[in-house]
Amino acid sequence: MRRFLGVPEALVGLGILAALAVMALAASILFPGDPLAIKGAPLLPPFQDWSLPLGTDRLGRDVLAELFHGARTSLAVGLAAAAAAIAVGAVVGTLAGFAGGIVDEVLMRITDAFQTVPSFLLALAFVSVVGPSLTVVVIAIALSAWTGPARVARAEVLSIRERDFVAGARVIGMHPLEIALREVLPNALPPVLALSSVIVASAILIEAALSFLGLGDPNRVTWGGMIAEGRTVLRSAPFLSIFPGIALVLTVLGVYLAGEGVVEGTAIRKKLS
Repeated sequence: MRRFLGVPEALVGLGILAALAVMALAASILFPGDPLAIKGAPLLPPFQDWSLPLGTDRLGRDVLAELFHGARTSLAVGLAAAAAAIAVGAVVGTLAGFAGGIVDEVLMRITDAFQTVPSFLLALAFVSVVGPSLTVVVIAIALSAWTGPARVARAEVLSIRERDFVAGARVIGMHPLEIALREVLPNALPPVLALSSVIVASAILIEAALSFLGLGDPNRVTWGGMIAEGRTVLRSAPFLSIFPGIALVLTVLGVYLAGEGVVEGTAIRKKLS
C-alpha cells in the first residue's frame, strides 16, 4: 500500500474516485426525494440561482441533483458489473485450466465465441431483447466482459496446478473441484483482479452509451441520459450535456489512473523483491 500511494497516478485516481464515492453517498442527504422532480423554471442557466447552482434542464429539474444521483448509478453499475465479470471469468478460467482436456477445449471455444462480438454490441443486443433495467444492464456488461478474466485465470492456473501444494491436496484425497476452487483459484486471483479497473471503466462507458440511446433504466438518473436530454437543446443550453460529460470523463480517468497505480506499484514491488 505504501508503494501504491507513492505512485502519483494512483493519488490522482484515488482523489477522483473518492469524490465520486462522496457524491454517490451524499446524493440522498443533500438532494432528498425524487431527483427528477421539477424544481424551477426550465433551462435556468448555471450560477443564476444559488438554490439551483448548476441550473435546470428543459423540464426544470435540478442539474446538480441529477449529477449526484447519476454518480450513484455509475458507481453501482461499474462495481457490480466488474464483480460479476471477474467472478464468472475466474471460475471459468480456473475450471478450464485445472481440468484440461475436453473441458478446457469447450470452455475456451465458448470464450472465443463471446470475444468475437464487440462488447457494446453484445450489451446492446441483450438489453434490447430483455428490456432496460439496472440489473439487466449489469448482466449485459458482465456477459461482455468476463472473457478477459477467464483467459488470465486459465493462464495462471496452468502454471499453478502442478505445484507442490496442489499435489499435496491430491495426496490427502481432496476432490478435484475442491482443489480447483479452494487451493488453485485464490492463488490465481491477483492478476485477474488487476483487470478490474479496465472493466469498471468500460462498464461506466457502456452504461452511459446505453442510457444515451434510451436503453438505460428509465427509473434512474444516469449521466448518459442527461447527455441525451441535453442534446435536444445543445445550442441554447450546452451546459446540460457539458456537466455530465465532464463527470463521465473524470470518472473514467480516475478509474484508469488508479489502475495504473496498481500496476506500477506491483512492478515496483517485484523489482525490489
